[in-house]
Amino acid sequence: MYRIRIVGLGPGPLEQMTMAAWHAITQAAVLVLRTERHPCIEQLRPHLSAGATMQTCDDLYEARTRFEEVYAAIVERLIALAQMHGEIVYAVPGHPCVGERTTALLQQRSVEAGVEVEIVAGLSFMEPVFAAVGVDPMDGGQVIDAMILARQHHPMIDVNLPLVLGQLYARWLASDVKLTLLNAYPEEHVVTVVQAAGTAQQRLISLPLAELDQGEHFDHLTSLYVPPLPPHSSFTALQELVAHLRAPEGCPWDREQTLASLRSDLLDECAELLEAIDAEAFVDDNSAAICEELGDVLLSATMMTQIATEEGRFRMADVVQGVVTKLIRRHPHVFGDLAVSGVEHVLTNWDAIKAQEKTEKGVQPDPLDGVAPALPALEKARKLQSKAAKAGLLDRAALAQANPALVALLGDAPDERKVGQILWELTALANLHGVNAEDALRSFVVMMRKRLALQK
Repeated sequence: MYRIRIVGLGPGPLEQMTMAAWHAITQAAVLVLRTERHPCIEQLRPHLSAGATMQTCDDLYEARTRFEEVYAAIVERLIALAQMHGEIVYAVPGHPCVGERTTALLQQRSVEAGVEVEIVAGLSFMEPVFAAVGVDPMDGGQVIDAMILARQHHPMIDVNLPLVLGQLYARWLASDVKLTLLNAYPEEHVVTVVQAAGTAQQRLISLPLAELDQGEHFDHLTSLYVPPLPPHSSFTALQELVAHLRAPEGCPWDREQTLASLRSDLLDECAELLEAIDAEAFVDDNSAAICEELGDVLLSATMMTQIATEEGRFRMADVVQGVVTKLIRRHPHVFGDLAVSGVEHVLTNWDAIKAQEKTEKGVQPDPLDGVAPALPALEKARKLQSKAAKAGLLDRAALAQANPALVALLGDAPDERKVGQILWELTALANLHGVNAEDALRSFVVMMRKRLALQK
């Protein structure tokens, strides 16, 4: 039976190596290093057994451009060496199972190659990094590879918990990491670059996030510590608060709410959000109000989801998974190989995918569906006209010319103010005759919906 012993070198100097790792390396006949760039390698050389051979895989990094190709080549080299010598020791920085992609690949490949794989533990980079910044990882510490986070558009982490990024080895990578983190943290948020943690050369550099990529302090021993934002800054904090309010020791009012009882609150919060957005037509920046109203809408959605969770209907994970899956499915031009010519093509394809989804659910697609009954009457009219026109059931241009008096009143190039003025005056005229304009238009839209359905 062929055998590969994967040994963790630890994060730095020789004294941080475990006794098991020391014995495995110093007794090895064939020692393979993933990389020679490690603080303890020169210290190790005099202690290797007589006649032992040592080689590195650094040449594979130089010969290939993609890490996955490098890792695959390393695995094949290790398998071949094990089959040639019977047993080899493969030494990697830190712990073999922490941030070491070749370990997972080797474990997968070894089964079909008939090679036994043994893990010899070592101290990972995490312990000295957390120690250097004075944080106990048991307090919710999050650890992620810098390359993984750099590929994200929004960091998939909890901003209320401490975060460590490992293997921040290059300035360009720090730049990509910075851009991702700025989607969740403010520019002035102070982060700490940790160099050579746990060694005599350890160095901590604290700087604003916006300046992360300005220095040259990046190499294979560099990590990044991102402290948490102030309390109550994450979505999980909101979920915890809402669950607390609904708990037996929570608020009596919140505990008695139902999905139905919160309906009017949600409508009110949405209306206030729209009002805050519309107010930007009159003020330079209404961000504070929009931020507050978005929070109220988010609270309503979170409270409703918590109620559903307690009733055993669904959880927030189901809500999020559902909408994420739907967005991916409806954007094949982003997440698939579909090519689109522009926005109109995107919208046409969107409608086709929605129709297909309904068919798969056993529902006959209706081109007039999707106009929510609770919408304001004017928006219901606009959406129904749009859908009917797309389905070939309505000629909007002809409809717009149907009332010569209105056409003359609006003129050739009416602006928002002119249209708004006429709607305002029509509302007053309807009121003069004892008619609620909102109710009148809503009833007419319902009637037109039935008439258009018959045309189908």
